[in-house]
Amino acid sequence: MNPKMASKMSPMDLERRYSAHNYEPLPVMLVRGEGVYVWDDKGKRYLDMMSAYSAVSHGHLHPRLVAALTRQLGRVAVTSRAFYSDTLGPFLERACTLTGQDLAIPMNTGAEAVETALKTVRKWAYKVKGVAADQAEIIVCNGNFHGRTIAIVGMSTEPQYRDGFGPFPAGFKYVPYGDAAALRAAITPNTAAFLVEPIQGEGGIVVPPPGYLAECARICREHNVLLICDEVQTGLGRTGRLLACEHDGVKPDGVILGKAIGGGLLPVSMFLARKEVMGVFNPGDHGSTFGGNFLAAAVGLEALNVLVEEDLIGRAATLGEYFMERLRTLHSPLIKAVRGKGLLIGVEIDPVYCTARDVCEEMMSRGVLSKDTHGTVVRLAPPLVVTKEQIDEAVAVIQRVVDSKSLR
Repeated sequence: MNPKMASKMSPMDLERRYSAHNYEPLPVMLVRGEGVYVWDDKGKRYLDMMSAYSAVSHGHLHPRLVAALTRQLGRVAVTSRAFYSDTLGPFLERACTLTGQDLAIPMNTGAEAVETALKTVRKWAYKVKGVAADQAEIIVCNGNFHGRTIAIVGMSTEPQYRDGFGPFPAGFKYVPYGDAAALRAAITPNTAAFLVEPIQGEGGIVVPPPGYLAECARICREHNVLLICDEVQTGLGRTGRLLACEHDGVKPDGVILGKAIGGGLLPVSMFLARKEVMGVFNPGDHGSTFGGNFLAAAVGLEALNVLVEEDLIGRAATLGEYFMERLRTLHSPLIKAVRGKGLLIGVEIDPVYCTARDVCEEMMSRGVLSKDTHGTVVRLAPPLVVTKEQIDEAVAVIQRVVDSKSLR
């Protein structure tokens, strides 16, 4: 293509031309964000009801987080973990104290943190539990979503995530989500860990039965199996508790955090665990050039402080309950179910009428942005700084959309 021709193309057309087709965005070009709102290139304002899959839980460009990032940019950004920094220690202390874990490994993306957890529990199985070399098993749930790496899609049960990417690493077993008895039956002497999402986000905002995680924790303790909770989408206040596993009174052996811990500004993640588990690492066993860099640690620490000091957790609990109540007043044949916890909510759409993407596109045209999951569920996960008035605005739009779709 002639470079002069390319320069005349719109940014949306350039993205379509030069980006691999691994995403299918809604047809809107965003250029600015503030709080719960984003604006397109034509100046139209939208309510953001997705929060970048919970990465923007603090709202777009939260002033305290932008200030923390700016301060650190004026000092130093990256030196690698070859040296100590004055920001990483305070960040890890705050994260460990809040979650009740002993040690943490900082990474960048949620998938990296999951991979870190997989390596950790396998090494624990060999060095501490005494599993024979290369025989460790990790139990995961049907319908899980833990990321996109080869190992992680290898433990997925979603055909599209696996298609064309094999062969996959061995060592994973599957059980139905929400079925503690199935977990018990799947455990063998070689089982290292049970990796589970407290709520399955990409699976369709699937909430397990009350007491499920608590029973899983008891089973894991009985069999010397580690319970690892993937809280990348559910953690840091999203469900009305700091961690979603707290709804069942569970303290897991390890916690995976990502997305919101970067304050919507940077990719930041970590795996946290108790000392016995994380103690298997020696220098050189694992690492990341950018993991725990100065910027990430400065922003991550402030993100945790804002979460607590501005009571975003309490807001998610109160406003999430309000949001669910309002959505359940929408009596429409289009809506099969409304489910969720806190400000992580899914509205399941009856495919007889349309797809969830159809609903999202119509919502977009009326000033509310979200995205579907698997074409069947509309995800509603606004920034935790959302207000009742903004929730009412979103519900009114959803009402108009489902009414219009159900009449067709």
